[in-house]
Amino acid sequence: MSVVTSIAPVPAASGHGLFAKLRGDVSCVLQRDPAARNSLEVALLYPGVHALLIYRVANSLWRRGFKFPARFLSWFARLVTNIDIHPGATIGERLFIDHGAGVVIGETSIIHNDVTLYHGVTLGGTSWAPGKRHPTIESGVLVGAGAKILGPITVSARARIGANSVVIEDVPPEMTVVGIPGRIVRVERRRSGAEGRIDLEHHLIPDPVGDAISVLIDRIDFLEARLAHLQARKNETSSKS
Repeated sequence: MSVVTSIAPVPAASGHGLFAKLRGDVSCVLQRDPAARNSLEVALLYPGVHALLIYRVANSLWRRGFKFPARFLSWFARLVTNIDIHPGATIGERLFIDHGAGVVIGETSIIHNDVTLYHGVTLGGTSWAPGKRHPTIESGVLVGAGAKILGPITVSARARIGANSVVIEDVPPEMTVVGIPGRIVRVERRRSGAEGRIDLEHHLIPDPVGDAISVLIDRIDFLEARLAHLQARKNETSSKS
């Protein structure tokens, strides 16, 4: 199912906005990670924060035409954090990259505000053609560990992508996607926590394959019971005759 959106790209950080976004990158970790104890610990020990800090500087250089220094900073960030963010990507405020290992964000990716990415996430392209070839991730989206979002598609606001899913089509707002290829499933519950906080309960994502198997098991149990009943009646009839 395709969804057409008309949301403008997130403005890149510059000047005072750069430092404001860096502060937001640190503060959002305290809101979404119960293991984080204070801002100093987050700033010094969280590779996702380090990767974003270097990206913010590299992106500023990239937009000013200093391509090689920007790519060098991107390479250095990948070397020390194991997070690969292209300096040409567009990233909004308060992105939380949890753990971070193996995260890849391609050049034409657009990430809006308050997005959460777990380790192993790829925002990748599916074409060598120039132009927009990476995903757009709108505000409040949560992407589970190992998920791959491929191509110039849009994952709309507050959607959730299940762990290890492969998403190749647009995702409507507030939907949940699971599986390979990703399938949209509805979740009849709130997508945000208390006071509008982002819902991080990605372990509660539904399992449509497991549900289908459960139905099949129930059906098999019924058919076996029915068969046993018919066999018993047949034996009873045979004994009387």
